[in-house]
Amino acid sequence: MQPMLILGAALIPAAGGIAYVSLKGNKPSVSTDDLVGGASRPTDLRDAVLQQSTLERAIKPAAERVVALVRKLTPMGWSDTIQQRLMLADSKGRPELIIVQKIVFCLAFFFLFNVWKNIGFGPDILKKILWVAKPALGFFLPDILLKNKATKRQKLIQQALPDFLDQITVGVEAGLGFDAAMSRTAKSNEGPLAQEFMRTLQHVSAGLSRAEAMRGLANRNKVAELRQFVGAILQAEQYGVPMAQVLRVQAAEQRRKRRQRAEEQAMKLPVKVLFPLVLCILPVLFIVLIGPAGISIANSFSGK
Repeated sequence: MQPMLILGAALIPAAGGIAYVSLKGNKPSVSTDDLVGGASRPTDLRDAVLQQSTLERAIKPAAERVVALVRKLTPMGWSDTIQQRLMLADSKGRPELIIVQKIVFCLAFFFLFNVWKNIGFGPDILKKILWVAKPALGFFLPDILLKNKATKRQKLIQQALPDFLDQITVGVEAGLGFDAAMSRTAKSNEGPLAQEFMRTLQHVSAGLSRAEAMRGLANRNKVAELRQFVGAILQAEQYGVPMAQVLRVQAAEQRRKRRQRAEEQAMKLPVKVLFPLVLCILPVLFIVLIGPAGISIANSFSGK
């Protein structure tokens, strides 16, 4: 039991580290020696290798081999699905790391719940349920975390889009070009939508056409309102419609849709409150109101 407990406890931090790398992504680092011309000096390969840490010399290559093996064994459709979720969550991780994380979580949950079963804590039916559910829980936990992050990011984009369109419309009507107005709006705001607009402008600066950059903006997200905005911009460029007029119509449409979503959530609220009210509040209220009367009636019939 003790080795299994140690193994299960060690797998949880490992899975957490893989989750951080998968969702956060690695940023390439540039050495200052290379920037000052150190790359042009002859370097001994053995000395360069020995200067690296143990993590870079041994652990990282072994991990890369494991990731490569996982990549070969992963079905193409499954890898594409995970890659799409990573893109929606704006994570620079790789699908192979997510799959390794799923395996590690699965093993960690298996060993930890097996230790709990051996300790004898809890009823037998709970042990049987956990014995069946623990591998599935550990296997699908990374998917739940990644999907939750992607969903929150898409909701933030959806909520911020009307305000962004209003600011872009004001800039265009004031005399700025569409790209300049979008750049000023992105710089003066924060959040995932500002990041997406800045990325689109970077693609335009790198040589892509505005149409290709805007299509990439729509493909990176699954917000229907954002896709509608991109489609309207592309159609305005194709037919020569004034950009300010299109932006004004789109901003009014997005504000209307946001108001409709708020009204829809308000109408759903009574139905959502009904179940907690019936299951939690009303039974306690009945006990408080009818309980003393029931006790008095029972005492009267019992002759006390």
